[in-house]
Amino acid sequence: MAPPVVLPLELSLADFSPGLPFAVALSGGADSTALLLACAKRWPGQVRAVHIHHGLQDAADAFETHCRALCLAQGVPLLVRRVQAGHASGQSPEDAARQARYTALADVVRKEWPGVTDVALAQHADDQVETLLLALSRGAGLPGLACMPSQWHRQGLHWHRPWLGVTGAALRHWLQCQGQSWVEDPSNTNLSFTRNRIRALVMPALSQALPAFRDTFNRSAAHAAQAQEVLNEVAEQDLVVVGVPPRIQAVQQLSRARQTLVLRHWLRQHHGTTPSTAQLHELLSQIAACTTRGHHLHLKLGQGFVKREGMHLTWHPA
Repeated sequence: MAPPVVLPLELSLADFSPGLPFAVALSGGADSTALLLACAKRWPGQVRAVHIHHGLQDAADAFETHCRALCLAQGVPLLVRRVQAGHASGQSPEDAARQARYTALADVVRKEWPGVTDVALAQHADDQVETLLLALSRGAGLPGLACMPSQWHRQGLHWHRPWLGVTGAALRHWLQCQGQSWVEDPSNTNLSFTRNRIRALVMPALSQALPAFRDTFNRSAAHAAQAQEVLNEVAEQDLVVVGVPPRIQAVQQLSRARQTLVLRHWLRQHHGTTPSTAQLHELLSQIAACTTRGHHLHLKLGQGFVKREGMHLTWHPA
């Protein structure tokens, strides 16, 4: 197989227009190393870097060392934040680490660089496809199939993924041509992780069978994201009607599909929790049975419980 065509990665940032100065989330791996270099070349003096040290593996110190040397060589200010990413019951360590990383990134940027409002992340086209395949393997709905957005606003910051159209192979080949090293995450070769099995076994097979799969899969994810935006608008309108907390009788007036939609929206937007499909189906059955004042409702949903209090549904953390 021929190596990827070497293009200046600055050109792939043509549609990326962050507010200046901005921050790059720098892990020390190939993807974020390439992102920092390309951004520093395109916006000299305007780039800041944040490295989150999880301490989850022996290589964590090597990642930090690489990031410090890279930023020193590029004249890029660097902040390092150490976090302890403990995971809750039923939550994967990887998901806990990801949430801790985003929270720490936002906290560092807001506190240490108050003039910075934009953060760039290095996920690329292969990461997007892997995320879609993971979602399919778990039977995800539209929110999961929508995968990773290219930009969004959260925690007072604008977040960007400018390289969702660039492959991981292209990034690594570009770094090699620059003579730039990076640190490989040793956990990437651990096939006990589903994402790693997809990367090692499924992606090569897809390349052989469907050479354009990255573009077509990413297009499908974009269609799912667009459809989800419409559903979010419907859910928000329905939530205005049923109220916060939701009135049981008003929920009962909706179709079962819209009940599902509005209750997921209420739990996610107002309580930061996401119920499983089985939990939500049970809740809908209980709501349908609420035909008398004496009907009791107390169900586990997400990281807490939904209860009936009078004529309303309320959610309480576990």
